[in-house]
Amino acid sequence: MLNAAPRFKPQEALVCAMVLMAASDRQMSDAELAMMSRLVQELPAFSDFHPSEIANVTETCLGLLNQTDGIEAACTLIRDALPTRLRETAYLLACEVAAADGDLTQEELQFLQDFRIGMDLDRLIAGAIERAARARYQVI
Repeated sequence: MLNAAPRFKPQEALVCAMVLMAASDRQMSDAELAMMSRLVQELPAFSDFHPSEIANVTETCLGLLNQTDGIEAACTLIRDALPTRLRETAYLLACEVAAADGDLTQEELQFLQDFRIGMDLDRLIAGAIERAARARYQVI
């Protein structure tokens, strides 16, 4: 019997976007994990999402990455779970996680490009989101 593909609720899809970003360079830093936890606790989109659910969503997302075309499949699941207006939110959350540990690796940059395409976001909108995230984490 084949396992059915997972289906995400909107909040789970948003968490999966963060997990995929954090895992895109094959290592999830403490800063990225802390950022994910903070965003889930603080943002209105997660008002009725319990932080303890992060572990289950993370496991599901990482399982998707182990499959052939895993990122593409995960992006499809995320896109299908989110209303169009929350796709920008998913991209923003991915950018926030990317900025959490400072420098972006080539793998992370490639993931953001693939994720933008997967979410069907306009390049200018994505660029504005990326620039806003970068501006938030500038140091003096």
